[in-house]
Amino acid sequence: MSVPDADMLISISEIFETPVSTLLGENIIETKADDLKVISEKLEIINLQLANRKMTKQKLLHWLFISLGIVIMIVFIILFISHSPYLNWDYSNPETSVMGVVLHAFEWLFIRVAPLLLIGAITGVYFTRKLSNQENN
Repeated sequence: MSVPDADMLISISEIFETPVSTLLGENIIETKADDLKVISEKLEIINLQLANRKMTKQKLLHWLFISLGIVIMIVFIILFISHSPYLNWDYSNPETSVMGVVLHAFEWLFIRVAPLLLIGAITGVYFTRKLSNQENN
């Protein structure tokens, strides 16, 4: 019995649309159903991982928005209670005058920007909570 050339064997298998192992007389065990089951299980695991990652990211954003709102409120309360202490400082010392200008600039910018940030944080909390409630239903 002669052994066929590998290239000829491949071309014959393509012509007859059969695997090379069938031409050589080997038994082929069909495992397509098992393969599909394994693939579907892997896809299910990947899908669960992606869903968990999305949920974790959404929870993180939700708590970041809550934290931002709390920090803004705390800084606002501190500024309100302190009553701008730099107004009573002696500005003849250069270090004191620089520090007074820095504090005044921070207070001025914060009072103008904080309401917008607080509205954004509240909106972010609302939308991230709304999305997480919809996904749970």
